Amino acid sequence: MAKKLQDSTLGVRAGQVRSQFNEHAEALYLTSSYVFDDAAQAAERFGGGEGMVYTRYTNPTVAMFQDRLAALEGGESCVATGSGMAAILATAMVHLKAGDHVVCSNAVFGASIQLFTTLLGRFGVETTYVAPTKIEEWRGALRPNTRLLFLETPSNPLTEIADLEQLSQLAKKAGALLAVDNVFCTPALQKPLELGADIVVHSATKYIDGQGRVMGGAVVGSKALVGDPMTIFLRTAGPTLSPFNAWVLLKGLETLDLRVRAQSAAALELARWLEGHPRVERVYYPGLKSHPQHELAKRQQKGSGAIVSFDVKGGKAAAWRVIDSTRLISITGNLGDVKTTITHPATTTHGRISPQARAAAGIKDGLVRVSVGLEAVSDLQADLERGLA
Repeated sequence: MAKKLQDSTLGVRAGQVRSQFNEHAEALYLTSSYVFDDAAQAAERFGGGEGMVYTRYTNPTVAMFQDRLAALEGGESCVATGSGMAAILATAMVHLKAGDHVVCSNAVFGASIQLFTTLLGRFGVETTYVAPTKIEEWRGALRPNTRLLFLETPSNPLTEIADLEQLSQLAKKAGALLAVDNVFCTPALQKPLELGADIVVHSATKYIDGQGRVMGGAVVGSKALVGDPMTIFLRTAGPTLSPFNAWVLLKGLETLDLRVRAQSAAALELARWLEGHPRVERVYYPGLKSHPQHELAKRQQKGSGAIVSFDVKGGKAAAWRVIDSTRLISITGNLGDVKTTITHPATTTHGRISPQARAAAGIKDGLVRVSVGLEAVSDLQADLERGLA
């Protein structure tokens, strides 16, 4: 049934399981454990049989969220986690071991770089960073022990677009997995699995929730790569998504398609306005013809997303003045909300990585990132103009 339905329908209907009360809305199962009919059934479930055992790794509400997101991404299986970073960690812990090598985009979330370099590096996993758009750098970084290629596309915060079909072919030849963080586009705008990715990672905290309420993460892919091994990891290590958060995220998925498409359209309008502003040096947005990967974005995505980044003339002081002058837009490091947010990446989301790494990723002191929400674009323009003027 799922393959025949449109994404907007899947976001509302996929994965729902009703109880004996036949409720219309998805039920919230706030329980840590489950009662078995007898000792034999308990033994069977603890041994891997079908059914609920313990909410650390089995819960009906969480299962509904997993099934719905898997349907939207076109994946066979989904495992939900307590945060987006927990989803990346789970991917690494399940598919990497000491002595393995990772090739990672240098344009990922700062915490992702910290995880690969600092945490995984302590356990004998080495990571090489490359420009997301330069396939020759990816190819040159491959080693016989490379097991994972990891990236975000569009990238954070410069919205660079990587060619997923090319990277998929490269990964397959190298015997490595291709994992894609799809947080900026969500399945409403991009489906990495259809483009050859093996694993899709989400910070559900962002657009999937869409209203800045709860944290959550997810990994989507085949049963062999995700469902079986990551459920075991969840059961053992416990980076669990709570049932309440899963229920909130289910509600977010119902409006995901509408929200992301509307925010993407508003972001394009704002980006065009910023590109014509005399105090703006450069705008980074895939929907603009000036974007280096504009044509690739048109082929690979259904829309350009809601993240607009731009360099303000005058460096850090000018960027901070724009941010501090806002009265409507929220100054916060989060993104994906229906409320527009603004941040200075060099001192917030990417503040913990080295100046050299920021420079390699193209993150300048004058860069400002805006996550466009659902307010009137004219009001957002007026709010930004206060600081730009």
